[in-house]
Amino acid sequence: MKVYTLSVKQNLPISLEQAWDFLSDPKNLKTITPDYMGFEIISGADRKMYPGQIIQYIVTPVAGIKNKWVTEITHVADKHYFVDEQRFGPYSLWHHKHFLKEIPGGVEMEDIIDYKIPFGILGQLLHPILVKPKLTEIFNYRKEKLEELFGTFETEKEYQMLFA
Repeated sequence: MKVYTLSVKQNLPISLEQAWDFLSDPKNLKTITPDYMGFEIISGADRKMYPGQIIQYIVTPVAGIKNKWVTEITHVADKHYFVDEQRFGPYSLWHHKHFLKEIPGGVEMEDIIDYKIPFGILGQLLHPILVKPKLTEIFNYRKEKLEELFGTFETEKEYQMLFA
């Protein structure tokens, strides 16, 4: 069983409160998801994030194939972090931690995702061809969209993406 990790950091010139207000509102996930993914929230996004919240949505990540995805917000520490875990969806495991930290002149956002692809060895073979490039594309879009919404630092070399 191969578990992959995606780690992304991004610094934005906004306050911790602004970052938290945006990220803790599930409706904003659509804003930072590429349009071609057909992201549509079905239920559960009517409140700010809280532990135990179930959010259901549809995504169309590849070849027009719609996937229903159900996540649960399992942990929330106001203005520090929250965790979402897939309950039903395309991955065998999806555990996504979102951390926020004040830095001089702004906030550092860090995402750490541990995930497992279904289909055993076939899934492992598809990871570098299909899954890893798609996740890279999605998080690159997210980075660009957040910069468009909130601006950038003068020297934006803080963005890192590492796959283990």
